[in-house]
Amino acid sequence: MFYFCLMFVYLCVCVCVCAQVGLLSGVCLIVGTMIGSGIFISPKAVLLYSGAVGPCLLIWAACGVLASLGALCYAELGTMITKSGGEYSYLMEAFGPIVAYLYSWASIMVLKPSSFAIITLSFAEYATTPFYSGCTPPVIVTKCLATVAIVIIVTVNCLSVKLASYVQNFFTAAKLFIIFAIVVAGIVLLTQGNTENLSNAFNGTSSSFGAIGLLLDTSLNMPLAIIIAIPLVSVCYVLVNIAYFTVMTTSEVLLSPAVAVTFGDRVFYPLSWIVPLFVVFSTFGAANGSCFAGGRLAYVSGRQGHMVKILSYISLKRYTPSPALIFNGVLSFFYIIPADINGLINYFSFAVWVFYGLTTLSLIVMRFTRKELDRPVKVPIVIAGLIVIMSCYLVLAPVIENPELEYLYCAIFIFSGLLLYYPFVHLKVSWAQRIMRPITMHLQLLMEVVPPEKAE
Repeated sequence: MFYFCLMFVYLCVCVCVCAQVGLLSGVCLIVGTMIGSGIFISPKAVLLYSGAVGPCLLIWAACGVLASLGALCYAELGTMITKSGGEYSYLMEAFGPIVAYLYSWASIMVLKPSSFAIITLSFAEYATTPFYSGCTPPVIVTKCLATVAIVIIVTVNCLSVKLASYVQNFFTAAKLFIIFAIVVAGIVLLTQGNTENLSNAFNGTSSSFGAIGLLLDTSLNMPLAIIIAIPLVSVCYVLVNIAYFTVMTTSEVLLSPAVAVTFGDRVFYPLSWIVPLFVVFSTFGAANGSCFAGGRLAYVSGRQGHMVKILSYISLKRYTPSPALIFNGVLSFFYIIPADINGLINYFSFAVWVFYGLTTLSLIVMRFTRKELDRPVKVPIVIAGLIVIMSCYLVLAPVIENPELEYLYCAIFIFSGLLLYYPFVHLKVSWAQRIMRPITMHLQLLMEVVPPEKAE
């Protein structure tokens, strides 16, 4: 399940920054980034592959449990290794610089900026739709608005971490409000006897495990934020889906271009306009959370010498990693230009799970190689083993179910990073440093940034 899989993916990104923003903002960062437009727009993907209401709801719940188990593993890693960078730092500690570099290469150049781009495109599409009643908004309009959203979000994150946290808190509250409204409406409808679509919930269940595999291709403050946020999102997702089925049949869910909007038209009329409005809020908040976390990886990679040095600098006045944030935003802009980047995201999703599997495996490895490290949170090793097995399944199932050359191209791109790693990172060829030194100096003066005083 792609959208619920993103819950675990975004959580992994957010874990590394929770310690910087406090408990409430940490919860809002995780919840706000995980809940994007998927639960409002396309829960039908789960229903399509599961074949019936019962398995659909079970998959949502099961993915919530798996994401929670994975989150506990990340809580141990995050409290054991307190460096910024999330998976990058964990892979560096467990497997060394090459694996960490390949992760940062794929994430910084493709995964993070393309994900940021597609969230802003989703925001732009639903923000412009009300102004083009009866037709699809022009592509140029949505792309221009997505570009404006990227500029605003990057600017906010460059100005202040606190300001970005306040923005995240507001939009998280907004999306939880509309989820609460949908859930309450669903409960009221259930009490009125609208249970026809929930009867015989397992009729028509799909028995294709390969298809279900595609569906799954799902400090103290940090563990507390995780423990609060993951169950909260899991319960919200299940209850929202139940609410949908109180007024819509499975056929109507599958045919609806935006399930929450259809639900709002039937239940909240004449106030049905609030649903698309809050979908816009939701996507903007998710984009802000993605930017908030995405720049940190480029920042840490630059500090380790795996990316250009300027990315490791911070603003002299604002104390934010503005070069890394701007770099992430510029790459996101270029990913907006192509006609469709959804295919790129889908094909690279198997690579994401390779690295998340390796990250969880690093927890097991460091239980034996780094016994001296303090572990304020310690999960049973069997949980980490289960997540590793699930990651292997999520990598192999889509490839076996539908083998395509694009998966090979993605693997080639990831390993092509070694062509840059050997001369520029391992050997540190002198001519490259002579070229980059004046460029770094001029960019430093232009952006008013300096190297961080304290190396982690």
